[in-house]
Order: sequence, then structure tokens, then C-alpha cells
Amino acid sequence: MRYEPAPLTRHLRVHQDRGHTVLEFRGEIDIAAAEEITPHLDAATAAPDARIVIDLTRVTFFDCSGLRLLFRARHRVLAGHGRLRLVCAHPLTLRMLRITGLARLLPPHPTLDAALERPGAASGPV
Repeated sequence: MRYEPAPLTRHLRVHQDRGHTVLEFRGEIDIAAAEEITPHLDAATAAPDARIVIDLTRVTFFDCSGLRLLFRARHRVLAGHGRLRLVCAHPLTLRMLRITGLARLLPPHPTLDAALERPGAASGPV
């Protein structure tokens, strides 16, 4: 039986997987959700050499507030010489990532396993 920690907020669950901190966003990621998530995102990305995965698999709505969270996480992780990976397979969210250019900076993986098994495909130094 796999242990699943309780969500930190109704929009975020954080757990460890293969040496990475996984921030699993959930539900509708709008301005209210971003306010809930930001302190936890900042805590996770504060450590030097942080290895972070943001998983959008359970997201049902994603607006510019969500994009700001991704840019914030990327900036903080890179400043600390860490690595950030993104999991996203939702067509509308992927379209938004492509239109804004974020997909080039933070290439999305279709599953958590894919993100964790491809060490060279990450945002940050190799």
C-alpha cells in the first residue's frame, strides 16, 4: 500500500519521489489557488540545488496565475542552480505553454515517470 500525504492546501500536495520534491497542483489554478500555493512553492524552491517537479496532471483549469507560478518556480530553482521539470498532458494547458514560450524553457513531460526518468530533459544546468 502506497502512503499518500495529505494535501497542504486543496490545490497542492507535496511529496518526494526518486530524490525530487514533487509539487502536485490540483483543481482550478487561478489567482486564489496561486495565493495558497506560493508560500509552499517558495519553501520547496528555496534550497540550493533543489530538484523539483511540478505535476499538473490533476489540474482542471489553468490561467495566467498558474503560468506565473511556473515562471516563479523556474526563476527560483535556476537561481539556486537546481533543476525543474514539468508534467503536463492537458491539451489546453499545453497550448498555453506553447503560446507563451514556456514550453521551450520548461519542456513538459506526459507523466511523472517520464519526467523522473529523463535526466537530461530539465530546466537547469545539466
